[in-house]
Amino acid sequence: MNPDLQRDFMSKWEKYFGNADLPVAFYYTDDETGADLARAGHVNRCLIGNLAKVQRGTPMRFDADAVECFGGKRYCGFDPGLRPGFRYFLSTGIPGKIEGERYKKTPEMVDAILAASPRAPAPGRYLVLKRWDQLDATEDPIAVIFTATPDVLSGLYTLAGFDEVDGNAVISPFGAGCATILQYPMLEERSEHPRCVLGNFDVSARPFLPANALTFAVPMKKLVTMVANMDESFLVTESWAKVRKRMGKGAAG
Repeated sequence: MNPDLQRDFMSKWEKYFGNADLPVAFYYTDDETGADLARAGHVNRCLIGNLAKVQRGTPMRFDADAVECFGGKRYCGFDPGLRPGFRYFLSTGIPGKIEGERYKKTPEMVDAILAASPRAPAPGRYLVLKRWDQLDATEDPIAVIFTATPDVLSGLYTLAGFDEVDGNAVISPFGAGCATILQYPMLEERSEHPRCVLGNFDVSARPFLPANALTFAVPMKKLVTMVANMDESFLVTESWAKVRKRMGKGAAG
């Protein structure tokens, strides 16, 4: 992590977003020293359920064994497999065998979605989640994840599009909560024109987030330009000052 970028972001974040939560960064490594290794059965089975602990200041390191959820393994990039009968699990279910989530109308729709789904294999043995201010100079995050209320999201969303002609500087792809904070941001970071990812509309993951919050993941290449643009953007206007005032102490995700 570039210390200058780290400090610059924190200074501007406090200036324009007050006490809203700092983002959680993620990266992959083969190094065992970045954070304590999570143990299956001792952490939340849903990766989204562990974000709050990281946000409170406890870095976490996951390997394939620590991620018990089939979807979590897939979207961390550890294992491309899915639970048996997934096409039914995501759709109609099978009476007496599989309870369907009914997120898609038919199993055939699920098949088509999976056939077109991108893959993002883990580039390291471990996935590390760490709050922004705790990163050190040896750590190289792929993206940052904000857990944010609507007012904070409005600022992030508008800032993401500040230097873009394309109206799709932010995407919101269908997927599991962990796909929207890990897989899609990682794919965007690898692209020539990275976009931000608004996520965690996943009904199954919603109980693990505050009722008034969504996630907003920003690839690092995009974050660099967003930070550089802050002082000349709408954030210096009276319009944002009104939103900033309303956020007050309730801004944190």
